[in-house]
Amino acid sequence: MVRERGEAEAASIMEGFARQMREIAEASRKRTLLTASATSGRVTVTVNADCIVIATKFASDIADVGYDEIAKAVTIAAQQASADMRRQTEELLRPLSDKRAKMPKLSELFEGMPDLESQAPIPQPASLAPPQAKERLAQKAEPAPEFSDAVDYEDWHSTRGNSGPTSSGW
Repeated sequence: MVRERGEAEAASIMEGFARQMREIAEASRKRTLLTASATSGRVTVTVNADCIVIATKFASDIADVGYDEIAKAVTIAAQQASADMRRQTEELLRPLSDKRAKMPKLSELFEGMPDLESQAPIPQPASLAPPQAKERLAQKAEPAPEFSDAVDYEDWHSTRGNSGPTSSGW
């Protein structure tokens, strides 16, 4: 009886996993079809789901403005289109994120397992400043983060002994 219940639970978990993989694949397919466009001044820029510019259009009177104004308009339109793409992508993936948030964490399932998600670094947004702007140059001068508790793999491995999955204790 216990074994049958365990097998049923395992089958249920596997079906849930397969369903989740199908949902992720479908969301990924839909994401690849997304585009976003933005207009600044006399310029319209369109980006794909990876925020790569796929089209740039100028108004018929673009010759009436200088190159600096055109360049600024292209940059602004591309940034706005990319921001819209990020919003669309978040909206598309929100149902998956909501489901994931309701699932138990590994640390909740296995006693003593650390909450790895809480330890993950939070990605910082990239600067929108031009290449030689003071803001960008100041960021380059900042030191890289240091980790005081990092252990060299060779040192760690030599102190573990024979406790891996191939040891006789398994």
